[in-house]
Amino acid sequence: MATTTALDRRLTKPKQSAGLWSDAFGRLRKNRLALFGLVLVILFLIAGAFGPILAPWDYKVQDLQAIFANGNRPIKPLSPGHLLGTDSLGRDLLSRLLDGARISVTVAFVVQIVILSIGVPIGALAGWFGGRLDNILMRFTDVIYAFPDLLFIILLSVAFRETAFGQALDGLFLVFVAIGLTSWVTVARLVRGQLLALKETEFVEAARAIGVSDARIVVRHLLPNGLSPIIVAITLGIPSAILAESTLAFIGVGVQPPRASWGSLIADGQKYVRGDPHLVLFPAIFIALALIGFTFLGDGLRDALDPKLKGKQ
Repeated sequence: MATTTALDRRLTKPKQSAGLWSDAFGRLRKNRLALFGLVLVILFLIAGAFGPILAPWDYKVQDLQAIFANGNRPIKPLSPGHLLGTDSLGRDLLSRLLDGARISVTVAFVVQIVILSIGVPIGALAGWFGGRLDNILMRFTDVIYAFPDLLFIILLSVAFRETAFGQALDGLFLVFVAIGLTSWVTVARLVRGQLLALKETEFVEAARAIGVSDARIVVRHLLPNGLSPIIVAITLGIPSAILAESTLAFIGVGVQPPRASWGSLIADGQKYVRGDPHLVLFPAIFIALALIGFTFLGDGLRDALDPKLKGKQ
């Protein structure tokens, strides 16, 4: 009888939920496009992190002997010693593409840190305190949102390009600041919306009742509960940062030579595009794969972290 009762208790015991993150990971694994994007992102990160080790040449070294033997023309792909060929100056294209990946990885993630550093505090202050402060901060956010992003980035880059600030880290520091200053508005609005939705909940009222400070409630309770849309926004914001950096480099106001950005590689190769299309084709493919990878992964995370989809997949 005791055995039967214990068996009945085990059979009737409710199944515990796996939790938000476990459920989200399970849904993400079922999304083939998201997994494909994750593979591309991992390859992109490996190329950026280990580019100098993987590169067959130093990104700025010229193979002048091969160039002279080829009539001062870029070396074609699949040539001995140069898998993807060289540029017009004899620099190995694969090595420069890997250096460009390193720049893109750095820009992508540092820009997101800048965005979080600006967007999260502004959104949190506006959402928690509300009233006049909320109105002032959101009108300021609207002004930044309405201003053309690329125009502001170009103006800032040109204005400070010749200064020590503009030349720090081969021009990368200016790129971080320029892109970050125009891209934080989405995160600020998301954080504000999450706090507005959560600050009237019962657990917040309970925390207030026992004397927990406003800062502790926001940092320890509200922001962690609103983390899902912020993660998605950051993941989907990385392709925009990569594209913005490549655009700046293409028009000559991004990273300074001899560093190799994918955008500057396309700009340098466009004059040879008819005879040597690989100078434009390979950097464009690298940009496209990076954008596709983060976009697919971001879309997959958005679907996986959406609580409305729980139990539907």
